Amino acid sequence: MSWLPDRAKLHIVMNVFQFAYAGNHVILRTALNMGISKLVFPAYRNIIALAVILPFAYFLEKKNRPALTTSFLLQFFLLAFVGITANQGFYLLGLDNTSPTLASATENAVPAVTFMMAAILRIEEVQLNRRDGIAKVLGTICSVAGALIITIYKGPIIFGPNSPLNQSQPSISLGDAEGKNWTLGCIGLIGHCICWSSWIVLQAPILKKYPAQLSLSSFTCFFAVLQFLAIAGLIERNSQAWLFHSRAELFCVLYSGVVVSGIGFSIQLWAVGKAGPVFVSAYLPLQTLLVAVMASLALGEKFYLGGVIGAVLIFIGLYLVVWGKNEEGKFAARKAVIPSVGESSSLPRNEKSSIFQPLLPTSSKS
Repeated sequence: MSWLPDRAKLHIVMNVFQFAYAGNHVILRTALNMGISKLVFPAYRNIIALAVILPFAYFLEKKNRPALTTSFLLQFFLLAFVGITANQGFYLLGLDNTSPTLASATENAVPAVTFMMAAILRIEEVQLNRRDGIAKVLGTICSVAGALIITIYKGPIIFGPNSPLNQSQPSISLGDAEGKNWTLGCIGLIGHCICWSSWIVLQAPILKKYPAQLSLSSFTCFFAVLQFLAIAGLIERNSQAWLFHSRAELFCVLYSGVVVSGIGFSIQLWAVGKAGPVFVSAYLPLQTLLVAVMASLALGEKFYLGGVIGAVLIFIGLYLVVWGKNEEGKFAARKAVIPSVGESSSLPRNEKSSIFQPLLPTSSKS
């Protein structure tokens, strides 16, 4: 694919990644309805992911990996707890009590929540006297409002196809989470978004001191495995929960561990490095659309009015935040050109599209 331009490669890779990640939402829901443990599953998933990432981290970053210190290990442990253990725990709790489409739709709030956290921590400035600042604030408000509507208002069913799987396998309740706690599930999904955003914010200062990204991911994954094993060992006393009872359960774990946490993470890391998290986050609604189609066809998922209204508000919020980052990038580019007229003629030639900007501002210090 060397003949393809870089931007075309990015779009192709992101489409493939969203399709793979969309399948993960549906596969995880199927696994939960098979009765797989919400503590054992992520433990196995991260063991597999660690086995995939570790060799690449060891060989590719052998020469430029910083020396380990106690401070680094403590930071890796915290990253693992926030970004993997709590993050995946909240996600599985939310998915088990709601639906794959709602879980995917809620994740679209992550860029807005990340911006809100960065603004509170003074990592990012809020420019209310400019339209980019106003757009990001309005986007955050829309995303929060959408998440609240999803949580407090379920509403009537507006679409609920009859699934062939539901008819042929009545003993397994696929599709929507009937008989579950909808509010608890929505709270779990909001906790998932908060943990994901916190993980993004916490990574920024750590990566400046420890720039070996694959090694950082390996250590984070290693500590997450230890945390999941400790929690599951204390809570999950049923020895049968640690066994695979069907090939379908084994496939679900392997898919999540290899395709999503292993290969998918590497794809996302490459895309973020090339184009920035804002470009990557702009593809999230495509994932939600794919999940809705897959869940409707395979699981007979029902769509509720409250979920649809909340998802629309979250989408609006996402694009307001992305558009605000676009405008912020354009403003920064114009500001860089203004001081020197002589330099301005050469800048546009190398200037990237404003969507290719980091989600969090980078320091100007080397």
